[in-house]
Amino acid sequence: MIPEAAIPSPNIWRNPGVYELENRAVDPERVIETAMERIRTVDGAHVLDIGCGTGFHLPRFAERARRVTGVEPHPRLAEAARRRVRGLPGVEVLDGVAQRLPVPDSVVEVAHARWAYFFGPGCEPGLAELDRVMRRGGVAFVIDNDATRSTFGGWFRRSLPSYDPAAVERFWVSRGFTREALTMRWDFTDRRAFEAVVRIEFPSALAEEIIASHPGLTVDYAVNLWWRRY
Repeated sequence: MIPEAAIPSPNIWRNPGVYELENRAVDPERVIETAMERIRTVDGAHVLDIGCGTGFHLPRFAERARRVTGVEPHPRLAEAARRRVRGLPGVEVLDGVAQRLPVPDSVVEVAHARWAYFFGPGCEPGLAELDRVMRRGGVAFVIDNDATRSTFGGWFRRSLPSYDPAAVERFWVSRGFTREALTMRWDFTDRRAFEAVVRIEFPSALAEEIIASHPGLTVDYAVNLWWRRY
């Protein structure tokens, strides 16, 4: 059963198979991962992936972390994540929400939330949970869209015209987070995969306009890497 406190994700919850195609296309040069590593390595750390979905990032963390915990509110996705990491030592997937993390106090050294729950104002309960579970010296990372630039940012801004990037930035700064502006890309190997992903990410009319007007398989994509040391 999905917890009442869970905030539905319109893309992966409804279309996990298509979202898998998106994960494979995102950031082939590992721009985000490299930036995270400059701030706080996962080597020997207890890594918490909040909203881990089907566990796409968990095996990568497990290559170098001491322990990896994925938390996911959607039972079907959590089960898929467990299948993905079966047999990997030190990796677990727990059912739960960001507002009530099933993790003890002061044990996490690297927290990772990528396009999950932490979207600015309104996520204060989840931030309170980060305050509880983070270990002194640990770092929490939040990855979200930068609506002020890039091709994808322009599409995102058109899909959510009421979105206020400046207000979101003020929120994160007020909570003690630092922003690193990054540019990565989508890079698909198949046009059908690109079109399927566009259709789960944007309203139907905009998605069809994007598909008709954007040739090729690559999209420049700006993100904000928000991070805070505890």
